Amino acid sequence: MSKAPDNKVDAAQQRALIALVHSAADGDMPAFEELVRRYQRRANAVAYRLLSHREDAMEVVQDAFLKAYDHLDTLSKPERFGSWLLRIVSNRALNRRRRRAIRKAASLDAGIVDEDGERGEWTLPDTQSPTPLEEASGHDLRDMLRDAIDELPDMQRQALVLFSIEKMPQKQVAEILECSVEAVKWHVFTARKKLRQKLGDFL
Repeated sequence: MSKAPDNKVDAAQQRALIALVHSAADGDMPAFEELVRRYQRRANAVAYRLLSHREDAMEVVQDAFLKAYDHLDTLSKPERFGSWLLRIVSNRALNRRRRRAIRKAASLDAGIVDEDGERGEWTLPDTQSPTPLEEASGHDLRDMLRDAIDELPDMQRQALVLFSIEKMPQKQVAEILECSVEAVKWHVFTARKKLRQKLGDFL
């Protein structure tokens, strides 16, 4: 019986959300602006965690909201607007990461020219890897953790960010990633294991 008031509040919030989505889909801009107000903070947080770049994250979120507005009429379950929006944000953030990586690789390739004007290969000095203590002296632990997360495969990174950092329920993470709850658990477990292996001396 003690749960009844909370259930009533949840049901009322869900009805209000559904009404907002329907109104926004019908062209009610103030209704869509209210949706933006409700979800912009979390969308920005997710995009930033995935990109580690504030300006890129803001652009991704803006693009995601525009896409959401244009496709609201395709959302069959308005009560899942939040998960649907964050799936758009995550996909666009990952696309931005891939494009950024391709541009970086292309810029590196463009710089490889030998003395005859021909393209060559990068040659790096064979140096001894720094010790964990040396790395810690040159990098803040937060930066090291961010870099380690950036190196995770896409699904593991998304699952870790959404569940472990943004504290979303596993079911909602599964909806965003379009996979099973068990898959979410596995991706998070694997991501944490890799982070412990990489940063074990500091965690």
